[in-house]
Amino acid sequence: MTSGGSRNSLVVGRVIGDVLDPFQSTIPVRVSYGNRDVTNGCELKPSHVFNQPRVTIGGDDLRNFYTLVMVDPDAPSPSNPNCREYLHWLVTDIPATTGVNFGNVIVNYEKPLPSMGIHRFVFVLFRQPGRQTVYAPGWRQNFNTREFAELYNLNSPVAALFFNCQRESGSGGRTMMN
Repeated sequence: MTSGGSRNSLVVGRVIGDVLDPFQSTIPVRVSYGNRDVTNGCELKPSHVFNQPRVTIGGDDLRNFYTLVMVDPDAPSPSNPNCREYLHWLVTDIPATTGVNFGNVIVNYEKPLPSMGIHRFVFVLFRQPGRQTVYAPGWRQNFNTREFAELYNLNSPVAALFFNCQRESGSGGRTMMN
């Protein structure tokens, strides 16, 4: 979710710019791996994100449907992201007030396994104009969230979250400036 403060963590973490254009967050979304909630810029290890997360979408009208995209803009490495964006998950037709289990999985969840450097893993939520047919891309690498949104008339995102992840043996991480 974007913060109301003067320093938007999606801007500081370069999610705005690398993956998304500026937008206003309008729908609450919660992503959790076990008992760990994803907050912008938090660090999770590969062992924490092995299984598909629980995603809960806010809103108040079951007639509204959402698309969830999860990408890694730092693949295969942050210093040479020539596979940007790597698609980890794609779910469509998620009714408001529910979660991804009520949606249509287009691309199955692939657990993050960064091999070099600290990677950002970004969840983006779009409101759909209605139920629609979405086709799986031919490959996961070089997915483009902006082009995908344009192709399916999804307009701007309604929410986004990201976490940082590196090899299990790695230490340290990106720091968020205050």
